[in-house]
Amino acid sequence: MTPPSPSFPVAHEFHMSLRVADLAASTTFYTAFLGTAPKDATARYSTFTVPHLHLNLVLLVNDSAQPLDTYSLYHLGLGVADKAAVIAAYHAALAEGAPIVKPPRTTWRGTPLHELWLRDPSGYLIEVYARLTDEELKQMPPDQEPVFLVTGRAAA
Repeated sequence: MTPPSPSFPVAHEFHMSLRVADLAASTTFYTAFLGTAPKDATARYSTFTVPHLHLNLVLLVNDSAQPLDTYSLYHLGLGVADKAAVIAAYHAALAEGAPIVKPPRTTWRGTPLHELWLRDPSGYLIEVYARLTDEELKQMPPDQEPVFLVTGRAAA
C-alpha cells in the first residue's frame, strides 16, 4: 500500500484567468453575474475579487490570432442557496440578455440539482446550481426525467 500523498496547503482564495473575445462585454456580464464591479480594469484586463466566494477572477483580452477554445474548459459553476436562487438567476440572466443554454430545471440523474445553464459573451458555459434538500429528494419522479422550474422560455 502506498502512503497518502502530502496535502496541498489550505487555500485562501481561488484564482482563475480567462481569455475573452470582448473585454467590455465580458466585464459587463461578470459584473452582473458576480454582483460586483471589477477591482481593477484596464484596456487589457478586468480583475474581480469576490470575498464571499474567495474568488479572484481575471478577464484578459485575447490578443493572439488564436481563436478561443471554449470547449476545453467544460464549464464554470456557481453554487447558490436553493431552488429560488436558481430561478432568480434565470430572471437576472434574461434581464441582462445572457444566452440561456438550459432553462432552470431539477435534474435527478448523477448529482440531483436545481440547475440553470448560461453562456457568457465569449462562449464559456456557466452552470448555476443548488443541491436538493432531503425533502426535495423525496419528490424524485419515478422516471427521473428533469422537471422544468419555469414555463414559456426555450433555450437559446
